[in-house]
Amino acid sequence: MGMLPGRPRVLALGEPTHGEETLLDLRNDVFRALVEEEGYRTIAVESDCLKGLVVDDWVASGAGSLDDVMARGFSHPGLGPAASTANRELVRWMRRFNDGRPPSDRLRFAGVDGPLEITHAASPRQALTALHAYLAARVDAGLLPCGADELDVLLGADDRWTDPAAMTDPSRSTGRSHDAVRLRMLADDLTVLLDAQSPRLIATTSRDAWDRARLYGRTATGLLRYHHAMADASPARMTRLCALRAAMMADNLLALAARGPVLVHAHNAHLQREESSMRMWQGPVRWWSAGALADARLGADYAVLATALGSLRGHGVDAPPPDTVEGRLYALERDRCLVDAPRLAAALGDPPPAARVSPWFGYAPLDPAHLGTYDGVVFVRDVSGAR
Repeated sequence: MGMLPGRPRVLALGEPTHGEETLLDLRNDVFRALVEEEGYRTIAVESDCLKGLVVDDWVASGAGSLDDVMARGFSHPGLGPAASTANRELVRWMRRFNDGRPPSDRLRFAGVDGPLEITHAASPRQALTALHAYLAARVDAGLLPCGADELDVLLGADDRWTDPAAMTDPSRSTGRSHDAVRLRMLADDLTVLLDAQSPRLIATTSRDAWDRARLYGRTATGLLRYHHAMADASPARMTRLCALRAAMMADNLLALAARGPVLVHAHNAHLQREESSMRMWQGPVRWWSAGALADARLGADYAVLATALGSLRGHGVDAPPPDTVEGRLYALERDRCLVDAPRLAAALGDPPPAARVSPWFGYAPLDPAHLGTYDGVVFVRDVSGAR
C-alpha cells in the first residue's frame, strides 16, 4: 500500500499461469493481510460469476457441506480450481472469519468471469429465469414483458446453446436464431424494468437481493450478446468474442467495487492496462482486457500487480536468462519479493531488457516493453510446477 497513492477500490493481483498452488497460497496471504490491515471484505476470482454465488452463500451461512460447495462453486475444471487445496483453504478461512460477525462486516466471495469456457458458452437459462422470477414476485404482472412459460419455450434445450462445435463453426451457433433475438430483447426489457423499479425492490427485499438480480441481468444480456457473436462469420468474430468476455468481467468487477474495496485474482492478461493481443486460428486478435476497461473507469481506484516467476520446473521453465526482467529479479535470490514496477522500468533503462521466451505455452513471461504500466511486480523465484 505504501507504493500506491491511496487504498484502491480494486486491487488486481495477476498470475502468469493457472493452477499453481504456490501462487494461490500467495493470493490467500495477500487477501488475509488486506482483510486484517486494510479493511477489504471481498475477493473475486477468475471463475463463473453464477457459480460464485454458491461459495458466497456458504461463507455467509455455513449451510451445507464444504465438499459440495467446492464441487459446485467453481468453473474452468480444466484449470483445477475446485480441486485446489489453496482454494479450499481460502473458502474455509472466509467461513471461519464470518462466523458470528454482522452482515456488514462479513467477507464476500465472487466469480468475476462470465459462464464461459474457451470451448463454449452456457445457456442463458439460469440467469434469465432467475431475473424473471425475482421481478415476477415483486412487480405488477402487467409490467413484465413476458411470462415464464414463454421464456422456457424460447430457451429450449440447453444443449443447443452449449454445442462446442459452435466455437469454431458459426453456423452451429443458435445465437442469431429467431428465438435468440427475441430472448435478447426480453432480457434487455427485464433489465430495464429491474432498474426502473429499484427503489421499491431495494426497500421490499434488500440491496443484496437487488444486486444479485442485477448480476442475473448482466449475465443474461452478456451471454445473449456472446451467443450472437458466436454466430458471426466475419473476420472480426474472435475479436468480438474476446472483447465481450472482457466487458462481462469488467462489469462484474465494477459492480463489486461499488460495494467496497475488492481484491481480484486472475491471469495477468485479464488485468493488464495495455491492449491485449493473441494469434488465433482466424488470425491476430486485439482487444481491451477487463483490467484496462476497469482502469479507464476507476482511474486511481484501480491498481494492478503482475506476478512473474523465476522457474516453473514441472513444465520445463528453467531459470530465466540474466538479461530478462525475470533474470534480474532472479539474481536477487529472494523466494518472494514485491517491486515498484515503474521505478524498476526506469532503472532498467531504454531500451528495455530482452523479452523472455517460455518453452511452455502455459507460462506468460512479463513483457518488458509494458513493465511500467503495472503498479508493482510480485516475483516468486521457484515453483515446482507439480500437479
